[in-house]
Amino acid sequence: MSEFRYLPVTEEDRQEMLATIGVQSDEDLFSDVPEKIRFKGELKLEPKLSEPELLRFFNGLAKKNISTSEYPSFLGAGVYEHYIPSVVDSVISRGEFYTAYTPYQAEVSQGELQAIFEFQSLICELTGMEAANSSMYDGSTALAEAALLSSGVTHNKKIVVSDTVHPEYRQVLATYAHGRGLDIETVPGTDGSTDLKKLEAAMDDHVSCVIVQYPNFFGQIELLRDIEEIVHGAKKAHFIVASNPLSLGILTSPGELMADIVVGDCQPLGITESFGGPHCGYFAVSKKLIRKVPGRLVGETVDEQGQRGYVLTLQAREQHIRREKATSNICSNQALNALASSVAMNAFGKQGITELAYQNIQKAHYAAGKLKESGISVTDGHPFFNEFIIDCRKPVSSVNRQLLEKGIIGGFDLGRAYEQMQNKMLIAVTELRTKNEIDQLTEVLGGIIGD
Repeated sequence: MSEFRYLPVTEEDRQEMLATIGVQSDEDLFSDVPEKIRFKGELKLEPKLSEPELLRFFNGLAKKNISTSEYPSFLGAGVYEHYIPSVVDSVISRGEFYTAYTPYQAEVSQGELQAIFEFQSLICELTGMEAANSSMYDGSTALAEAALLSSGVTHNKKIVVSDTVHPEYRQVLATYAHGRGLDIETVPGTDGSTDLKKLEAAMDDHVSCVIVQYPNFFGQIELLRDIEEIVHGAKKAHFIVASNPLSLGILTSPGELMADIVVGDCQPLGITESFGGPHCGYFAVSKKLIRKVPGRLVGETVDEQGQRGYVLTLQAREQHIRREKATSNICSNQALNALASSVAMNAFGKQGITELAYQNIQKAHYAAGKLKESGISVTDGHPFFNEFIIDCRKPVSSVNRQLLEKGIIGGFDLGRAYEQMQNKMLIAVTELRTKNEIDQLTEVLGGIIGD
């Protein structure tokens, strides 16, 4: 073989490999495939390019993109543009974190284990829960795993989920539930929040859990205290809350409102939008459920000399215990993104996260007020965090195209996820949006919708 490990294989290399395995040509490798079903001719592929040509090609494609670094974005719906302190990238780019894998050997992985332990501790503080795992793939898989946990503990097969939970979260939940033979009942919303009367009607002895989002998909603050009373009125049912962790810097924590499981996506805290992923799911529970948590938990201990140390404490997954005893088949986590969130949370501090959440609320409400002043119909009858609904009175896709022409990334087309919400747009306003940008959105939208 060539001594230059990163150069393409030469013809000499090819012949040497063929001789080693005892065949004359590449064609001999396919001798077991019947001649009549083999592909004949040349594949319709683009011609190969040299490295400079390839770089020019992809740079050209990149220039066609429009990013949030160039245009102000009012698009949220689960993935948001937030301030990320520069220290986040600096820390997660360090080789010992960037290339780290599962810390199976505690004696050589103390840094990684400590980082995960701090992530768990921070999530517990935000959510008001007693234990958190070392992260999940994203918010949707965390929610689905929570439903499976609940069904396994209660031995009930009925999952009740609010229509105001993120549509993609509910799609992932349906996929997970199908394989387990679980039944999903969706409770409709009314005026953008869960219909409590219909939720109460859905409750029976077969319910394993009730799932709501806080703030919900439309940005509204669900009445968790009222919902909790309905859920826990059924003897065995668990109360599962999917929550934007940044909002918990200012909202009453789900744990304080008696949630049994709290899940969500850490993307708003230190993780870039990255075209929708990868992100980092969090999973927090009350102490009674700690041994049923999917994935891993890192614990703090002391060694023989009494020095503090960190270890993988609970790993109730298929790799470590019998399959029928496993809580989940999740086989990895998002440790690097969990670290990014940890660094961001530590950089902000308690006061900083509260201030960020406060700015999101203030700026979103300022935007809603300005849009109403310009004559645009805004759904803001209930308290909301950093998202709200407007009525475009015309196809949202058309409105967003016109906004883009004016240098603005518009909101989410709710008609894509809810048939009854055609021409409705979900607007997100984070702390990064300036007064001038919000005023510009108001002026341009007023002109488009008023036409």
